[in-house]
Amino acid sequence: MIGRIALVLLVSFLGWGYESIRPPLPKICGSPDGPPVTASRIRLRDGRHLAYSETGVPKEKATFKIVVIHGFGGSRNFTVPASKDLIEELGVYFVSYDRAGYGESDPNPNRSVKSEPYDIEQLADQLGLGPKFYVIGVSMGTHSVWGCLKYIPHRLAGAALIVPVINYWWPSFPSNLSTEAYKKQLVQDQWTLRIAHYTPSLLYWWMTQKWFPASVVAQRHPEIFSPSDKQIIQHVLKRKNLSFEDKVTQQGVYESLHRDMMVGFGTWDFDPMDMENPFPNGEASVHIWQGCEDRLVSFTLQQFLAKKLSWIKYHEVADAGHLLLFGKGNSDTVVRALLLGENAPN
Repeated sequence: MIGRIALVLLVSFLGWGYESIRPPLPKICGSPDGPPVTASRIRLRDGRHLAYSETGVPKEKATFKIVVIHGFGGSRNFTVPASKDLIEELGVYFVSYDRAGYGESDPNPNRSVKSEPYDIEQLADQLGLGPKFYVIGVSMGTHSVWGCLKYIPHRLAGAALIVPVINYWWPSFPSNLSTEAYKKQLVQDQWTLRIAHYTPSLLYWWMTQKWFPASVVAQRHPEIFSPSDKQIIQHVLKRKNLSFEDKVTQQGVYESLHRDMMVGFGTWDFDPMDMENPFPNGEASVHIWQGCEDRLVSFTLQQFLAKKLSWIKYHEVADAGHLLLFGKGNSDTVVRALLLGENAPN
């Protein structure tokens, strides 16, 4: 009798454990039980849909065409806040899109650093952006830019990585340097990154359990923002309604936020610091922009990376945090440097 009770309890516990770590099925946009489709979308070769939004000058009149890649918790509604005068002066067209699993883009269970560049390439081809286009990625979205530089450099006219998130497990980082930077993260975020890297199958459970504090980054806790970031949030982001929308994760947090962490902090099939210059004849330029007050991305690791990749133009902004792009005049400076090669202050 006791043995049977023990067996029932064990089975029940295992069943509960399995259910707690298994992510729910995504609610696909346009499906009977899913959110409605409201955005413009393209159909990719594998059958998935990619939602996008266009801003700037009309595509047919544009001199420069830029694909904008949003960060963690972002969407196609994110774009580079360049001034209207600059956009019209240079003739800049922007297209932003929901990365797989975000907003109204279908989830990709095979999403990786390699898959996203080909999503971008298909978006560019179906929208008729021409043989070459620019990419600007922000924060977590920059792993897609690294993928573009690795897998489709022949399609790029230039690239900018804004406050690019660092993967602490890139092999070229000296262990003492990466460990020091890693330990500056809050303990719960250290655990989150460790789980995302080593045991991604447990990430959904970790991010949804109530026993221990999970990622403060995912919760947008004020502690992660610098003083300049807080000013921007108060005066710019709220006014322009660029904060994180409810619809960003409407298909499920696992296919959007959690998978983003697993891809960004997982094991990549290449080390960016081993990459050779994909533009040896100067046919395109690559820029990294980093704020010295950034509390999410270590500028010491960024500096090390920039020294290893001397073909990348590295820019530091002394009084900027993670929201560098929204600082006064910064977007115009970033765009001019990328499109015109104008010198920018380091």
